[in-house]
Amino acid sequence: MSDNRAQHYRLAGWWTGVRLIDRFESHVGEGGDQLALVSGGHSMTRSELWHAAGEAAEQVRSLAGTTRRPVVIHLPNCADWMVMFLAVLRAGHVPATTPVTTPEAHLRHIFELTGPALVVCEGQNRGSSSAEAVRRAAAAADCEPIAVAAAEGSRLKPDGPPTPPTTTAEVPEATAHLMFTSSTTGPPKAVSHSEDSLAALNIQFAERFDLSQGTPVFMPSPLGHSVGAIHGCRLSLYVGAPLILQDEWDAGVALELVAGHRADFTAAATPFLLDLANAHWDASEPKLASMRSFLCGGAQVPPALIRRCRAELPNTFVTPLWGMTEGGLTTCVSTSTESQLETTVGVGLPGLELRILDAEGALGDSGSGELVMRGPGVFNGYYGQPELYAAEIVGDGFFRTGDLARIDADGYVSITGRLKDLIIRGAVNISPVETENAIAAHPDVVGVAVIGWPDERLGERICAAVHARVALGLDELLAFCAEQGLPRRYWPERLVQVDGFPRTAAGKIRKQQLRDELVAAAGTAETTLGSSAGPSRDTNR
Repeated sequence: MSDNRAQHYRLAGWWTGVRLIDRFESHVGEGGDQLALVSGGHSMTRSELWHAAGEAAEQVRSLAGTTRRPVVIHLPNCADWMVMFLAVLRAGHVPATTPVTTPEAHLRHIFELTGPALVVCEGQNRGSSSAEAVRRAAAAADCEPIAVAAAEGSRLKPDGPPTPPTTTAEVPEATAHLMFTSSTTGPPKAVSHSEDSLAALNIQFAERFDLSQGTPVFMPSPLGHSVGAIHGCRLSLYVGAPLILQDEWDAGVALELVAGHRADFTAAATPFLLDLANAHWDASEPKLASMRSFLCGGAQVPPALIRRCRAELPNTFVTPLWGMTEGGLTTCVSTSTESQLETTVGVGLPGLELRILDAEGALGDSGSGELVMRGPGVFNGYYGQPELYAAEIVGDGFFRTGDLARIDADGYVSITGRLKDLIIRGAVNISPVETENAIAAHPDVVGVAVIGWPDERLGERICAAVHARVALGLDELLAFCAEQGLPRRYWPERLVQVDGFPRTAAGKIRKQQLRDELVAAAGTAETTLGSSAGPSRDTNR
């Protein structure tokens, strides 16, 4: 990054140089008896959280050493997660946060990529399969021995006698937090953020959505994923607001938590929002009555769901949220029109420069192509893979997002697909977004993913994998697509009804996994439109 841009971010107040740990300590000094955390019926004040983290920090140092190293936190949404996160910061190490749903093979890759000094996971007495996966991955990883310890409040219970770290390699100061990509197309990448890049996101969200110490943050998204880490953990610590955690998702419980603690703000994936819209609610006040802002991201938000939420959640501003573990972030704002809320993902945070990279490699302020970005809240590299980071930088420091988008004259962004998510039918690239939005509007459809189905003649055909409340026929679905005005070239040629989707921690559907599983289940790909229909839940034309 150029010195001029860094200086601009500082002068604008986006890069303050203040560490998160110092920011939260100042909140403790201002009001230590104020509520900091609610988790599973257990609550902690700022002072209690700070004291517990201080005790745990001593143990982190004894297990991880004093050389600044990554410490992996692999815990569910609970008080222990927050205690250990602050403990790692207070011990002078770098938190590397992973969702508990991370596959074992990906954990091993993460350990080999980052070389952590310590992994903190659940205790064996809880019978956690995720903790066992951690232990197997740590033992199999091709790196120096990794200490593994179970978190129990402010105590760490190591798996065995401490093994003094042998490495002298320190994590650079530019890396304050390591997060990991959702891995929909390959092994996870270790995303390096600085204190300043993450603080910039917190500062700008607090300003855009009027957040302060008096606006509790509700977080059902995994703290181990970037959404939970940035907009839950770090945001609440930064502004000094209470953090209301939910571990196992249940829409009815979520509604009660929000109402009971008067939560003001959340960021969560599309399935969470849909479940809340569908949930039964008997109270006299509307659903999410206290919640002013619900940022919905991770997966495409169907326009029909946005429209429905105006009636189901009348007190809540529901906006699409676009962003990446690598940073960025766009949302709609209070002045956005209904059309902008339904058809775009909003405008970037202050200072976020968004451009379109066309097929010839030219950058433009508007138009259609691949979305690229740079700004104060954008990450500074892939830890352990500098060559991969360099390959994704174009122009004067713009990062290629891999998303296909359109930017209009007002700066509003519409995501039109993914470079790696296109269906190539007869050498024609087809984005699944329009088809998914049309099908999602069907009253009986709970979820949909449109994928490319292998075809000998055309390469791929359009297949709709649909989770619905009732059995649907392909002809019925096509008639609905016609009613929605979906152009015929986007109509699905195959329908497979499913009971659910494999998802990342951010709520994104793992389309490659879904495709592989469905094709394998079908036995062989269909090759002609005139072939006979398969099973009742799998039909084609």
